[in-house]
Amino acid sequence: MKNNKHFLLVAFCIVFVTLGYSQHGRYKIRNGIGLQGGITQFDIITDNFKTKSNTGYLGGLTAWVDIPHKWYNVSYNIALSENNLDISARPAATSIDEFIEYKLLTVQLSFLIHAKLIGNYLTLDAGPMLQYNSDLELKDDSKEGYIVTNFNNISAEDITGISRFNINGAVGLSAGFGRFSLKAQYIYGLTNILGRLNDKDFNEAGNSPDFKGNQSMLAFTALLIF
Repeated sequence: MKNNKHFLLVAFCIVFVTLGYSQHGRYKIRNGIGLQGGITQFDIITDNFKTKSNTGYLGGLTAWVDIPHKWYNVSYNIALSENNLDISARPAATSIDEFIEYKLLTVQLSFLIHAKLIGNYLTLDAGPMLQYNSDLELKDDSKEGYIVTNFNNISAEDITGISRFNINGAVGLSAGFGRFSLKAQYIYGLTNILGRLNDKDFNEAGNSPDFKGNQSMLAFTALLIF
């Protein structure tokens, strides 16, 4: 099944601020736009499925506000990512489980505070994030009929319609010099990314399962500010 909704990257390509300088009293507050890109490690923490994290990639824009007289800087960010996730399932005719691969496209909008641990050379980054998800997309269409591990009647195709919006918390570190930095970030889903599956009428041993899951994502990126 190919998800033709390459939707995501709709009108979210917004420029948050323009390059320039502004004056705040006698302090110069410097604004800049940056490009970021890197790799991701994505998983869903859940008791419903047996999952395994997989790698993907990420790219986006950052609007950076450098505040010299404060203990922190701030940034507004938009990131587009293609993440991969493995979920255990089995062919309907056998009892041998295997991991099958799904793709998930996301758009993430975040506001981060960057606490200065060592000036602008090392910062602790944290803040809220709003995320928009595509459906999960099977990488191999021939496995649509596989039965998901822990269930008897739920197929690999049945679980693709996950929740569209997530609220996340993000925390990480940035290290760099001048206009270039390297970033490591952990993103945890505060809302149920599997909640939309509860709208489906699955008949599993006479009951409809209660789906609960939280996103777990690592992002390792490089950032260049202009």
